Amino acid sequence: MVPVPTLSNRSLNRTLLHRQRLDHRSTTSVVDIVSHLVGMQAQEPRNPYVALWSRVERFDPADLETLLLDHVVVRTVVMRGTVHLVTAADCWSLRPLVQPVLDRELTIHQEHKGPLTTFDMTPVLQAARVWLAEQPRTMRQLRALIAEEFPDAPSAAAAYALRNRLTLIQIPPRGLWSRSGQVTYRSAEDWLGTPPAELASLEDVVRRYLAAFGPATPADVSAWSRITGMREVLERMRPALRTYRDERGRELFDLTDAPIVDADTPTPVRLLPEYDNLLLSHADRSRTAPAAVHVERTDRLGLGSVLVDGWFTGFWTSATDDATATITLELGRRLTKRQVSSTEAEARRLLRFLHPERAQHDVRVTGPSA
Repeated sequence: MVPVPTLSNRSLNRTLLHRQRLDHRSTTSVVDIVSHLVGMQAQEPRNPYVALWSRVERFDPADLETLLLDHVVVRTVVMRGTVHLVTAADCWSLRPLVQPVLDRELTIHQEHKGPLTTFDMTPVLQAARVWLAEQPRTMRQLRALIAEEFPDAPSAAAAYALRNRLTLIQIPPRGLWSRSGQVTYRSAEDWLGTPPAELASLEDVVRRYLAAFGPATPADVSAWSRITGMREVLERMRPALRTYRDERGRELFDLTDAPIVDADTPTPVRLLPEYDNLLLSHADRSRTAPAAVHVERTDRLGLGSVLVDGWFTGFWTSATDDATATITLELGRRLTKRQVSSTEAEARRLLRFLHPERAQHDVRVTGPSA
């Protein structure tokens, strides 16, 4: 029997960065990057722009805006029940696969599970499809229509359920870089047209997950998607996959032709948005976030992540006044002078991207290396 190779945590880190297009900025098109990553976290409208800036050479926000306006990519609820930026093809493919996750969420939602247990949503769903075909609607407008047309309905719970029961697209200007707007919905059918006759299988999507996030355990795939039963799926796929072990002896599944990167490969500093799937898509996050890093924060809202030498090292925040844009780096471990210098340089580049109109860009460092 051929022994199963063991991959060090550092090799897994380098491999993940490579597959995430974070070891060097890519010249691949924006739509191809979004497709390769099987979507990008987008609950904060500007997050995908920062995530793409860290991955794409000379990234221009106008390129993503054009894709949104042309219906090539969309903002919709898919993995983990959160808003993602996905291609139109992935909107159709991913939503049916995660539908059980969204159905289950309605049964455990602390505020809405009670009213929805006894209320039949069927007529509301039928009416909502008509309302959305007539014109774009905000959730507030949908709630008002439900209250008017279905006076016995729990309107707040029923409106929330539309998000989980229908494939709703958050249409522009929401999600644009140059301007924004409140969350306004169309249905996928109205925004994208007729769905394709053939959709991707769960096995197809797992292969794509491995290409962007592997090697991985079944628990990792479930952490990314929140879909249960991944052990059985990967067992079915085993003959067409390759396996490894991590330092703790756990079995990792991977594509047979996917690259494994040497542990000693150098990697640049990267600043990621507050939500990035790099840091959210494994049950065991030790390949990106060493336990030794500690930053005193009880709330991560508004905080981006700093990667130094491939590892999560702390948070960044930005602020502006009349003339100056400032990034504050809150570091959780001691860095060398060269690492601090490289981190400050990357922060200045990000500031020029975020705030090119400001005359001055300032970087402040706090923590053990300050």
